Amino acid sequence: MVKEIVKDVIFLSQKAEKATEEDLPVAEDLLDTLKAHKDGCVGMAANMIGVGKRIIAFDNQGEYMILFNPEIVKKSQPYEAEEGCLSLTGTRKTKRWGSIKVQYQTPQFQTRYKTFTGWTAQIIQHEIDHCEGILI
Repeated sequence: MVKEIVKDVIFLSQKAEKATEEDLPVAEDLLDTLKAHKDGCVGMAANMIGVGKRIIAFDNQGEYMILFNPEIVKKSQPYEAEEGCLSLTGTRKTKRWGSIKVQYQTPQFQTRYKTFTGWTAQIIQHEIDHCEGILI
């Protein structure tokens, strides 16, 4: 189900709780909402649809991916980026990493590790920041 985008910075600034298998419907809503905003959005975190759980969805080079409980375990190649967000107005400068290794859980809650680079890595970092309550 497509959900409304949360713009309440107080809610968005709260750190998200660990996701569980009971949160699988949240992931579906998150994906539906991301697809509905695909013209102006490449990634979303669950708190953007009003759920304080560590779930992100993003466009991984044309294929949507959902990560449960993502954490960056390794990063390299720092650079400065300018980003926008559906939950906020305007754009802001922020520090990002060109390569990140992420530990996450699949929708079957199996732990995996994957290295992401470039634009995809930047999207993931933005969404993990949301999970941490960090706004650009």
